[in-house]
Amino acid sequence: MKSVLMTALAGCLMIGPSLAFSQVKMTREQMMFYTSDWKGDRFPDGRPKIADDLLKRALDVSIEDVWDYLGEQGYKNQFESGWQALHIEKPFAGRALTAQYMPVRPDMAKAIAAEGKAEGRVSGNNSWPINELQVGDVYVADGFGKIVEGTLIGSNLGNGIAAHTHTGFVFNAGIRDQEENRQIPNFNGFYRGSDPSAWADMTLTAINAPIRIGRAIVLPGDLVLAKTDGVLFIPAILAEAAVSSAEFTNLKDSFNFELNQQGKNGAEFEGGWTKAKYDALSKWVDAHPERLKMPRNEFDALVAESTQPHNKR
Repeated sequence: MKSVLMTALAGCLMIGPSLAFSQVKMTREQMMFYTSDWKGDRFPDGRPKIADDLLKRALDVSIEDVWDYLGEQGYKNQFESGWQALHIEKPFAGRALTAQYMPVRPDMAKAIAAEGKAEGRVSGNNSWPINELQVGDVYVADGFGKIVEGTLIGSNLGNGIAAHTHTGFVFNAGIRDQEENRQIPNFNGFYRGSDPSAWADMTLTAINAPIRIGRAIVLPGDLVLAKTDGVLFIPAILAEAAVSSAEFTNLKDSFNFELNQQGKNGAEFEGGWTKAKYDALSKWVDAHPERLKMPRNEFDALVAESTQPHNKR
C-alpha cells in the first residue's frame, strides 16, 4: 500500500505542478530573493512594507533631490517622465505592487486562464492585481506602452483600485473612462494615454515581479513618488535615507535662499558650506521647527556627517 501511495503522489507532482505553485503571482520565496536586503516589515506575501509616515514625508521632497541621492548610491534607472495624469497637479506616493502584461499568445493565455480558474480568480486577468492591493499601495503596470486596446482600466476597475489603495496607479499603458476616473475621490493615476477602446489582445503574465517602466526598473515594495514632472521609483532599502537626504537638501536650500535674498551670501550663491554655515543652519532650524520633517537627532547626524573633511554633501 505504501508503494502505491508514493507512486500516486509522484504522479500528481509530475502532472500537476501548476496547481501547487502559482506561476503568475510571485511566491514569497521569489520576493525574498529580489528584496533580500530589506530588513523592515513585510506584507504576508513578502513584499516590503515601507512605513506610512514615510509615504507622507515623500510628498514634500523634490524629484531632483531624491534622484541625486539615488545616483550617488549607483541607482541610475529609477525615473520616468512623459505622462498623462488624472490630476497632474496632485502628487501621490505609495508602495509599488507591480504587474506585467504582454500581447496575447494563445497557448500562454490558456495556461494563465487555467491557473486563474484553479486559484478561484474571476473576471479578466487585468482585474487580478487589483484584488492584491492594500491601502497605501500604488498599482504599477508594464503594459508595453499600448494605448489603443491597451486600456488596463475603465471606471469600474478605477473605483476598485481607489477602494483598495486610497492612492492610485502608474501604467505604461492606456486607460478608458478618463472623465469618470477623474471624479473618483482620493484617487490619481499616471498613464501613457486614454482611448475609448476596451482592453483586448493582452494578458497578465506576472504579479509582483520586477518590471520595466520606460527607462526605470521597479521592484515590488518600491516607494513610488509621482509628481508633475514624472515618477520616481525609490528602492525600499533606500527609501528612508533618500527621503531624509532630500529633506536635508531642502532645508539647506531654504536657508540658502534666504541668505541670497538678504545679500548675505556674497558670491557663494550655491555653496560655501563651511562648519560655520552649518552651525548657522542648525540655529535657523531651531527658529523654524515647523520646517523639520525628520527627527531632530537625524538632522543633527546629517549636519555632523556633512562637516567631516571627506564629505562633499
